[in-house]
Amino acid sequence: MALTVNTNLSAMQAYLNLSKTSNDMSISMGKLSSGLRINTAADDAAGLSISEGLKSQVNGFNIAARNGQDGISLIQTADGALGEVHSILQRVRDLAVQAGNDSNNAASRSAISQEATNLVGELGRISGATNFNGIKLLNGSATNLNFQIGSDGSSNSQIGLNLATANVGSIASALGVGNTGSTFSLTDATANAVTGNEQFTVTDGTTTSAVTTSLTPPTGGYKSVSAVAAALNSDAGFSAKMVATVVRDASGNATGLNVKAISGGTVATTAPGAGLAAGAAGTAGALDFTSASGAQAAISLIDTQISYVSGARATLGAVQNRLTHAINIANISSQNLSAANSHITDTDMAAEMVNYTKDSILSQAGTAMLAQANQSSQGILKLLG
Repeated sequence: MALTVNTNLSAMQAYLNLSKTSNDMSISMGKLSSGLRINTAADDAAGLSISEGLKSQVNGFNIAARNGQDGISLIQTADGALGEVHSILQRVRDLAVQAGNDSNNAASRSAISQEATNLVGELGRISGATNFNGIKLLNGSATNLNFQIGSDGSSNSQIGLNLATANVGSIASALGVGNTGSTFSLTDATANAVTGNEQFTVTDGTTTSAVTTSLTPPTGGYKSVSAVAAALNSDAGFSAKMVATVVRDASGNATGLNVKAISGGTVATTAPGAGLAAGAAGTAGALDFTSASGAQAAISLIDTQISYVSGARATLGAVQNRLTHAINIANISSQNLSAANSHITDTDMAAEMVNYTKDSILSQAGTAMLAQANQSSQGILKLLG
């Protein structure tokens, strides 16, 4: 090889190798210091793209698990309040059973009604006071709530909760104390004239709905007002909104058919149909403890409300169980995706330390060789004597 001054090929080659080694050492130091195999897009462009997608999913599942826990807390808040509603309804039912006994005088019935009034008032307070993070849960406004328990935007990532059946406000309205219902004139002697379609109209606030019951009397017609009441109560459409009881005089003779709305609304007093004369108007509300027959009807009304609350609590329990499983799935998915991301982005510290040690030795050797290459041109001076 020719001896030259301007171009030192040996030094250039040594510098090129040293530069490459220094760059490799810098990359190894970055991986060792951060613990990550991918610190920049240049380290692994495809791996970085996959890793960022996995990070989004992992973060989404972690937040979804927290969402599920918040949902369970909300459900537990509602269920706790409904547990007290159940207790109140059971007590009001006990009062109705007590009032069903004619051993009670007017003062006793008044005391029973007073306690029932206060308990029903507490139902109204629970309806307005039960909330989670400012969301009213039991007043009918939170009909549909959705909990995000997935990491993406698909419809399968949400679990819905319908609190329409947990409307304690409507229960309080339905159990307003003091209703006398609407009484339609009917006696045992005229009961056999009741037949065909009987239409009752119920008004709840501004909503009016008509219920038509088709009665098919036995041969010879109904023998008593009790038989008519039983026929009405056995009709699913009628019993879904109303309850019928017999009105009797002091001697125990049937003098009419009393109809109350389960919802607490008022029943129209117009003649429903064949055999039933126009009735006498009653007040809004559903509980009447002023008579044994009224208390007996109240028991049926309260049982209906208890079943509503039971159904609402069953729904809450079912959704809570779903959320528990959804949280478990979110946590498992987060763990598995984190493991997958680790395989892509985390540094194998042992292997990388081997690379760093090799590059460190090569860097020292390259530096020494570059120094030697720079000294090789000194021999030309001897030729110049």
